[in-house]
Amino acid sequence: MYIEAVPNRISPPAVLLRESYRAGGKIKKRTLLNLSGWSPVLVEGLRALLKGATVLPPGQDAITIKRSLPHGHVAAVLGTVRRIGLDRVLGPAGNRCRDLVVAMIVARLIAPVSKLATAKALDPATAGSSLGTVLGLAEVDEDELYTALDWLLERQPQVETALARRHLENGTLVLYDVSSSYLEGRCCPLAQRGYCRDRKRGKLQIVYGLLCAPNGCPVAIEVFEGSTGDPMTLAAQIDKVKRRFGLSHVVLVGDRGMITQARIEDDIKPANLDWITALRAPAIHALLDAGAFQLSLFDERDLASITSDDYPGERLIVCRNPDLAVARRRKREDLLAATERDLSAIQRAVRRARDPLRGAAEIGLRAGAVVGKYKMAKHFALSIANTDFSFARKQNAIDAEMRLDGIYVIRTSLTARVLDDTASVRAYKSLAQVERAIRSIKTVDLQIRPIFHWAAPRVRAHVCLCMLAYYVEWHMRQRLAPMLYDDDNKQAAEALRTSIVAKAQRSASAVAKQTFGTTPDGLPVHSLHSLFADLATLAQNTVITALDASCEFILHTRPTAIQQKAFDLLGINPASCTQ
Repeated sequence: MYIEAVPNRISPPAVLLRESYRAGGKIKKRTLLNLSGWSPVLVEGLRALLKGATVLPPGQDAITIKRSLPHGHVAAVLGTVRRIGLDRVLGPAGNRCRDLVVAMIVARLIAPVSKLATAKALDPATAGSSLGTVLGLAEVDEDELYTALDWLLERQPQVETALARRHLENGTLVLYDVSSSYLEGRCCPLAQRGYCRDRKRGKLQIVYGLLCAPNGCPVAIEVFEGSTGDPMTLAAQIDKVKRRFGLSHVVLVGDRGMITQARIEDDIKPANLDWITALRAPAIHALLDAGAFQLSLFDERDLASITSDDYPGERLIVCRNPDLAVARRRKREDLLAATERDLSAIQRAVRRARDPLRGAAEIGLRAGAVVGKYKMAKHFALSIANTDFSFARKQNAIDAEMRLDGIYVIRTSLTARVLDDTASVRAYKSLAQVERAIRSIKTVDLQIRPIFHWAAPRVRAHVCLCMLAYYVEWHMRQRLAPMLYDDDNKQAAEALRTSIVAKAQRSASAVAKQTFGTTPDGLPVHSLHSLFADLATLAQNTVITALDASCEFILHTRPTAIQQKAFDLLGINPASCTQ
């Protein structure tokens, strides 16, 4: 049977239901029903039925989306984890604790929240993304995540050793820096009072040290009690490098507050390691006063290598940055002016006729608070009496400090034949990569704080988890640099630099991205976070059809041009989250 429309001169065509049949060796047709009075919708529905299709009643959709979950950012991060083999480093496939740790690493990048909130985002009933579905985690609660953290802490030495084999070798530079983060509560035995970099008064804190490869890729992290001084963390890192990583000789690079004379004598030299660090201001003043170098050296140069009897067997590289000198003088003058302003207010309070400020103790407390606030006590002479107060600048001390504006001294045990002056200064400045890693872990991307864990092992595991998340981020930034604000042409940027002492420059392509907000192919430039937000709009849809409501299938939205470029740079297939 079929439907045929027969022309009818000036009248509307006749719509007939007909049937074909064979008679006497010929094909004939007969009319079964006149459908001319039917509505066009009904006619087309019957036509579809005659062709074997299924016709839906009005108001029923052929395809229904049961659920739609953000997926693109999950695909990008999880695909990177698998591409760099971090999941295999963590443990064998099929281990639920490993899968939960992978999930927490990905979640720390795309949505850094508490473990309770992470568990809810992974559970199918309350999923915030496709992460739990892609990993096949099924139901997840916070207790399982805590168990996975305990499992990760047991595996941390093996994981760090595997990363060290990838990124470190004998003779290489090892970058090391320390930071701290505050904790909530008072029950954790690691939480103690110390120098708080977070400026959170009254909060207990932990200290952690981060080891990185020469290119800034993180390799290991260790947590210490909050009252531990930076230099006291160094011995544990030397032991880790020598014993656990099996490296007989490396060059430790640390800042002037980390690698001190005591640590060199007690820890580094006995381990037969080399070092690159810098001198503190008093040591530089002592060198200048002893005639180890003259300021006239820098009339036509910005770098000079010297030796000193106070540092036998070492090389000192004196650097002078004119731009840094100008900045320091401007900052000092601003602080001096602010200190004088506040001290003048105290002086007026003491000398006013009505209700004057009295008592040397009270005046001293107020004056001490001012010079302490601006760190200018060394540059002011204060005269405090019961009924009077005066102050004056110590111009000689100011002039003495001003002589060394813009000057810093790199200290190394390496000979110039092994690492020349320029390379030594560059190695010390590479500590900026560790500082960037710590900044990303603490605030920008991974939000290590606030820390709500009370048990010391959980705190250590949480910090390790954040380090592994930055390990993934570091690899993603290397590939995504062309579409991020990051400089993707470091060689061109280095060529613009007049000297290793001068301020680092950005390449022309990076400046163009920052100025115009677009990449050379016309796509918008992203930060890593805004790119994740963009990728999240690529959804994973769970779909059913009207033919069989019990049969579900997954359908992904088509990536935009920006999303496709990100996946191409990462080498990721968003449909499978694999390489």
